[in-house]
Amino acid sequence: MRHTLTRKVNYPIVLRMLGWLLMVEALFMFLPALVSWYYREIGTVVAFLGTAFPALIIGALMAYRIKPSSSSMNKREGLLLTSSVWVFFSLFGMVPFLVTGSLNTVTDAFFETIAAFTTTGSTIVQDVEVLPHGILFWRSLMQWLGGMGIILFTLAVLPMLNYKGGITLFNAEVTGITHERLRPRVNQTAKDLWLVYLGLTVLLTLLLLPAMGGFDAVCHSMSTMSTGGFSTKNDSVGFWRSPYIAFVLMLFMFLGGVNFSLIYMAISGKFKKVWQSDVFKWYVRLIIICSAVVFVRMVIVKFPGTNLERAIFSVFDVLSAMTSTGFPPMSVEPQGEFIGMVLMVLMFFGGMAGSTSGGAKIDRLIVLIKNAKNELYRVLHPNTVTTVRIDGKALPFNRVSTVIAFLSMYVIIVIVVALLLVMMNIPMFDALYTSLSALSNLGVGYGITGADGSWAVLPDAAKWLLALEMLVGRLELFTVLVLFTSTFWLRD
Repeated sequence: MRHTLTRKVNYPIVLRMLGWLLMVEALFMFLPALVSWYYREIGTVVAFLGTAFPALIIGALMAYRIKPSSSSMNKREGLLLTSSVWVFFSLFGMVPFLVTGSLNTVTDAFFETIAAFTTTGSTIVQDVEVLPHGILFWRSLMQWLGGMGIILFTLAVLPMLNYKGGITLFNAEVTGITHERLRPRVNQTAKDLWLVYLGLTVLLTLLLLPAMGGFDAVCHSMSTMSTGGFSTKNDSVGFWRSPYIAFVLMLFMFLGGVNFSLIYMAISGKFKKVWQSDVFKWYVRLIIICSAVVFVRMVIVKFPGTNLERAIFSVFDVLSAMTSTGFPPMSVEPQGEFIGMVLMVLMFFGGMAGSTSGGAKIDRLIVLIKNAKNELYRVLHPNTVTTVRIDGKALPFNRVSTVIAFLSMYVIIVIVVALLLVMMNIPMFDALYTSLSALSNLGVGYGITGADGSWAVLPDAAKWLLALEMLVGRLELFTVLVLFTSTFWLRD
């Protein structure tokens, strides 16, 4: 049967939900306005209030004036809303950058904003220390909101979404192969996850407070727990040259790469669940093994510093790459190509599903390896029925197939974007590294983008392309890419 175009999607309900979400963003903008007022940055106060009130009014009009004929939200509406809200948040979130003159073009402001919300952490700003305190706080706050998820936060504070497509929204934004809920109701699961996230952020702030001071501690806590990596200093955490800060950040970067459901279970006293997790065991082993490899390589090439400093650098670099935080001292070029390749592999797979880290996730690496092992076994025993097991549970064949498709598309996207960047006169390896960094939401540059830690040197077309790639990576490919298929817009 021939398909015809139709307005199958319930657009009014999508627009109404967008209105609610815009009001949430507008309320958060009052926080950097308060920070700016505290530091007597009147122009920045005006910029945030001048953005927050219009966003609040537009959101209210959309939420209260749009009357959908049906309040149902099916899978199509959930996918469209999830992708759209990240773009809408970035469009409104970039306005303070332009009004304050922190960034001068729409391209740069949008890039910086979506790099924050997706926790990529790639920046256009070449001197962050000249930015107003309100803007610095807003950069970190956007990362913090994007780390656990914009939709997930709204599910926690707006129970109405629990029966209006809440499960679809939850599955569309939360990372991973499976989406286990801690509670029967989606909004309660979202609330539990956000409470863990908030609690860890507060704890990290208290630990950093004596060494950094209040403002810097709060900003770096939000950047660390979200594994985003934005800093208030040009030298990032290296500004303080403090082993104490390094150790504290390493611990919380590690936690940022762990499935927050496991952290919730550990807090609830269910430690057995943590130790029984195959993915958690792989996560810990990979960190130990890769840190040891990087350390040995540093010793061999006589990397500057004592062996203790090399050991700290190696663990910090591995955690920074694996969790997609991107904090220095992670700097690929001075450490040589071998260490750079190790860190690139870690960037590709990232941390655990259900964490705030980027990358394809270790869960999928395990499925890939176990499935490959099964296929090799089937070469000799073709009639054998094999299964891929995670935590003792057999994964359905269709889920394994989805993982293989995901990883294949991940590689294809990295290569295609890299080729497009090369067409824009960006050196080949720089383009490949930049593409992987954007899709994995790491944000660390190489070559032309790594010289001063800024991506400002890229042409505008490259910035828009990479902004899209960041969004695709944050929402784990399918949620965004399905919008570009004709099937999504056709009646079944």
